[in-house]
Amino acid sequence: MANERITDIGPPHYEKSLPPVIKENYGKWDHHEILKPGVMVHVGESGDKLFTIRAASPRLLSIESIRKFCDIADKYCDGYPRFTSRNNVEFLLTDESNIDPLIKDIEEYGFPVGGLGAKLSNIVHTQGWVHCHSSASDASGVVKAVMDELFPYFGEKDLPAKMRIAYACCLNMCSAVHCSDIAILGVHTRAPVIEHDDLPKMCEIPTLVASCPTGAIRPATVDGVQSIEIVERTS
Repeated sequence: MANERITDIGPPHYEKSLPPVIKENYGKWDHHEILKPGVMVHVGESGDKLFTIRAASPRLLSIESIRKFCDIADKYCDGYPRFTSRNNVEFLLTDESNIDPLIKDIEEYGFPVGGLGAKLSNIVHTQGWVHCHSSASDASGVVKAVMDELFPYFGEKDLPAKMRIAYACCLNMCSAVHCSDIAILGVHTRAPVIEHDDLPKMCEIPTLVASCPTGAIRPATVDGVQSIEIVERTS
C-alpha cells in the first residue's frame, strides 16, 4: 500500500474503507469470475477469495434504505458495503456460505441482484427536479419506466456485451451520458409559463436572469410587477 497520507484536505483516504482481504491482496489478484447473476469472486495469488454481490438501487435513497444496507453489511460482510459509479450497491464478503442468505435478505427488502458481466447495469442519471434548477425534465420517472422494460437484462437474460444507459435532464449532460452505450436527453421544446405575480416571491430576478447561458431570460415589468420575459428564437 502507499505511504500514509498526511493531510486534512479532502475526503478520507479510500484505504480506510477497504476490507482486510483487499489490503492483504492489493495488486496481487490472480483472476476473477462471475459465479451467477450479480455474484462475482476475485481470487488472489494467495488463494484468498473475495465475493462481491451487486444489487441495483435508485440514485436517490432514503435514510431507511441506507441504514438497511448497512445492517446487511454488518450482518454478512463485517461492515463493508460500497456504491459503484452507476449507483449499484455492492456487498464484499469472504464467507461463501453467506452469499445466498445475503441475496435473500436484500431481495426481500426489494432490491434486485444482478448487473455483472454481459448485463444491463443500473441506469445512471442526473439530479432532476429534486435539486436542479435548469433541468428540462425529471429523471427518476423516466429512468424507472425504461428500467422496468429492460429489467430482465439486469438479472437472468444475457446481452452480447456489457450495456450502459444514462439519462441527462438537459443538454448540459452532467452525467456524461455520451460515454454510455445509450444516452437519453431531456430537451426544452417550449418556453415555460411565467406566473408573474408569484415569480418575485420565489426567486431573485437578477440571479434568474444570470442563470441563462444564452441570454434568453431578460428582466421585464409586467402589469407593474418586476418579472422576466423569455426571448424565443425560431431560427
